[in-house]
Amino acid sequence: MVEFILNNETIQTDKPNGYLLLDLIRYDKCLTGTKIGCREGDCGACTILIGEWVNGRMNYSSATSCLTPIGNVHGKHVVTIEGLNMDQLSPVQQSMIDESGTQCGFCTVGFVVSLSGYCLENATPTYKGAIASIDGNICRCTGYKSIERAASNIAASLEKKEIDSPIEWLVSNNFIPSYFTGIGDRLQKIASTPTLNGHQVVGGGTDLYVQRPEEMVELAVGSISSDPSLRFISVEDETCTIGGGTTVADLSESKELKSTFPQLNDYIKLVSSSPIRNISTIAGNFVNASPIGDFTAFFLALDAQIHLAVNNKARSVYLKDFYKGYKELDKTGQEIISKISFQLPTKDSCFNFEKISKREHLDIASVNSAATIRALGGEILEAHISAGGVAPIPKYLAETGAFLKGRELSVKTIRSAAEVIQSEISPISDARGSEDYKRLALRQLFFAHFIKLFPDQIALESLTI
Repeated sequence: MVEFILNNETIQTDKPNGYLLLDLIRYDKCLTGTKIGCREGDCGACTILIGEWVNGRMNYSSATSCLTPIGNVHGKHVVTIEGLNMDQLSPVQQSMIDESGTQCGFCTVGFVVSLSGYCLENATPTYKGAIASIDGNICRCTGYKSIERAASNIAASLEKKEIDSPIEWLVSNNFIPSYFTGIGDRLQKIASTPTLNGHQVVGGGTDLYVQRPEEMVELAVGSISSDPSLRFISVEDETCTIGGGTTVADLSESKELKSTFPQLNDYIKLVSSSPIRNISTIAGNFVNASPIGDFTAFFLALDAQIHLAVNNKARSVYLKDFYKGYKELDKTGQEIISKISFQLPTKDSCFNFEKISKREHLDIASVNSAATIRALGGEILEAHISAGGVAPIPKYLAETGAFLKGRELSVKTIRSAAEVIQSEISPISDARGSEDYKRLALRQLFFAHFIKLFPDQIALESLTI
């Protein structure tokens, strides 16, 4: 039995918990404001909000209902456009009208839901933040400038919002309906259920429901992102441990990770859109085994270990040894990735992530790469380099790292290492680029690591001559 609150109604359903939230909303509850667009998490027409009771308060985030199994919203609050409507228009809805932010109207509900979710955030409102909240919504009519003006007006109208208790302030100022104030108490009365008692374990579902939708909706799925024991970030004795159910958005909110990786949010913005980042999990990214997985490349360069568990038995394997061939893993069908661990970079080491795609944001990589390099006194003491899109598996460049170790940090060393890289990779020509293009792209990304990490020693001009 799956139980959650849909707008202001408590829902109990015996449907398979792999059944899609979008279909329950539209076909079972006849709430047709939520639209069916791409069914792949790209267009944003099906955007809803998911609210969770966390540490004594409600946290809301946007999500694509076309990729969300109903099992993943057990014990949570789901808000559609109908759940935001009141006797009068909200400031979000009014701003879209005032600035002519809608034409055909198909995408409008998604924009309104995303911007309303932004209003619910426990953060200081800014224009930049409002724009970021709609990065997963596509409009084919307006040219976006009118929507950007609406977002600017909304951010300005939130200037006096109470950050620590936004719901009460938003209700009193008619941004959201009054029933929101009682949701937290109602959610606490919903009994929790085991989250992994399914035939198919699911993280965010952002790839499984694209590849196998007909099969997935009939399954009893198990959710790792809803299990608190699998969704955490901890740092102890210079070791960072991340639960397998931790979402990409969770990474961006971690103070520990942001202090260790100052450019973390810049890296994360290169990965998908906000609604996808809010539900996609780190373990899911690894198990998906895509040769161009962004966070697989990220953690390969940190020489991370993954910890697998099944029936109270656990084992560990380095991420670089996890991939045996295309979509072949060192993992049994029953094992799950319970956590990921890695040593935090030291004061002598530094990290960088690079990505090339046809669009700068919201696109799959053509080639990506990450690097952790430890250097002291002009000598490279250790190097972990990764690359995606250049082999059948996410590639840990072991030979390149071994070549760099103990050598002088110089242009000559870097150029020689770039030649070693070419012997380690085996790209193919496909829709994302030719073999020659990918080889050149990876070389340039490799150069970029050193230019960005060691600007005083390695100049752009010296590597591009």
